[in-house]
Amino acid sequence: MPGYEVHETRLRCVLPFEAVPGELRLLRRAAVRQLSRWGMPTAAEEAELLVTELATNVIKHVGEGATATLILEWCGEVLRLEVHDKSRAAPTLKSAGCDEECGRGLHLLAALAVDWGTVITAAGKAVWCEIPSGAGRVCRRVERAAGALEHYQAASGATGLRDGGLEAGLEESAVELIADLLHWTAARGHDPDDMLDRAQMHYEAEAEAA
Repeated sequence: MPGYEVHETRLRCVLPFEAVPGELRLLRRAAVRQLSRWGMPTAAEEAELLVTELATNVIKHVGEGATATLILEWCGEVLRLEVHDKSRAAPTLKSAGCDEECGRGLHLLAALAVDWGTVITAAGKAVWCEIPSGAGRVCRRVERAAGALEHYQAASGATGLRDGGLEAGLEESAVELIADLLHWTAARGHDPDDMLDRAQMHYEAEAEAA
C-alpha cells in the first residue's frame, strides 16, 4: 500500500507599514480583515491587541517613521504574528522603576501568547508571538492582569528577570499578588476561601463560554 503525506494548510499575509501612530489603526483593521477572510474571527481580539503592542514597540524603540512589516501566518492550531524592522537591538523588559509604559508590550506578549521571542535577521530583527487560532474573548481580562502585575512589580521592587527570566518572574509576581489580595480580604473580615471559590466560579464559567 503506497504511503502518503498530509500537509497542514499554511496561510501567510505580509503587511508593510510605517511606524507612526496614525498607521496603527489601519494596521489593526488590515489584520482583522485578513483573519476574517481566513475564517478565524475568534482570534481577532487577541491579535488586534498584540499587533498594537508589536507595532508600538517599533515606534518607541526603533523610531517614529521607521519602515516595518507585519507578517500573519496561520498553520493548523496556531496563529503567528511577526513584526520585522531594521534595528538589531532586541527589546528587553526594563527595571520595575521605569515609567508605566515601559515593558508593557513584553508583559502582554508573555501573558497572551503561548510562545514568543526575538530573532536577529539579515536586515534587522523580528519580534514574534504565537496564539491559538481559536482563541476566545478573554484578552481584556489578561490585559488588565498584565497591567496589574506590572504595577505590582514596580511597587514591590521586583524586576521579573532574575534567575528564571520573564515568565518565572510573572508567575512569582502573580502568586504574591494573589496572596496580598487574600490578606486584604481577611483584613476586612471576609473569608479568603470564599473569595477564591467565587473567583474560580467566574473563571470556569468564562472558560466554558469561550
